[in-house]
Amino acid sequence: MSVESASIITKKSRSSFYYSFNLLPREKRDAIYTVYAFCKMTDDIVDENDGSVQDKELQLSKWRRELEKSVNGGSSYPLLNQLSSTAKNFRIPVEHFTDLIKGVEMDLNKSRYSTFDELYTYCYRVASTVGLMCAEIFSYTKEHTRQYAVDLGIALQLTNIMRDVKQDLKLDRIYIPQEDMKRYDYSEEDLKNHVYDDRFIGLMRHQAERARLYYKTANEHLAREDKKHFFAARIMEKIYYTTLRKIEQKNFNVFGDKIRVNRFNQIFIALETWLSHRILPVR
Repeated sequence: MSVESASIITKKSRSSFYYSFNLLPREKRDAIYTVYAFCKMTDDIVDENDGSVQDKELQLSKWRRELEKSVNGGSSYPLLNQLSSTAKNFRIPVEHFTDLIKGVEMDLNKSRYSTFDELYTYCYRVASTVGLMCAEIFSYTKEHTRQYAVDLGIALQLTNIMRDVKQDLKLDRIYIPQEDMKRYDYSEEDLKNHVYDDRFIGLMRHQAERARLYYKTANEHLAREDKKHFFAARIMEKIYYTTLRKIEQKNFNVFGDKIRVNRFNQIFIALETWLSHRILPVR
């Protein structure tokens, strides 16, 4: 798979990822698209495959072995060879890629989370790892900027979880920690029946407050000197934060149509953020 086809995968996904990173210099943009294509294809093994759990586990194992081959000489998958080249060029630790595979694999064997600590591990693997990959591509001067990537990944994934409650239920997945559901006396049956009441609003408000905390701590870790390098990540941050605000504005009723930031607004946020980093002092 070529870099161009990696770009096509990114564009076809209609993800905010595309609008966030399209304004990067070409070398970094191509690297990001390759990373995204890897993440998307890894995720698709689990979510876009009609095979059994065992079949998906076998495919993930093969994918992991081919990743190792790409690092050590060459894989039969061109995308993984491109990914290996990108990782070497930007010094991205291979563990970030293998951690992402572990995270995706969790969806095959785990559909409930007792505590937030359990959920944190999942969020780190499927989201923070991507942030850490991207951080190496952006480049940074302060080591604590890496924590920005970690915390932002958690914030984005928590926002995803809130937005996708209804869709995840169709896959028999509940990412809201069971300890939180017990705290608000809201049962799994209530969730499956789309019970929207004060208990659910309180439960979701708690999730939103947690997500907001991670957005806050992420920005506290982003060094001022590195903000200009991370404008693309900040575009992603603002798109997802806007999604969180839209969820709050709907008073957490996520059982209707999927809440999203439309394409026009994503483009507007991307351009506004990019221009602010080029023309105005970085805030």
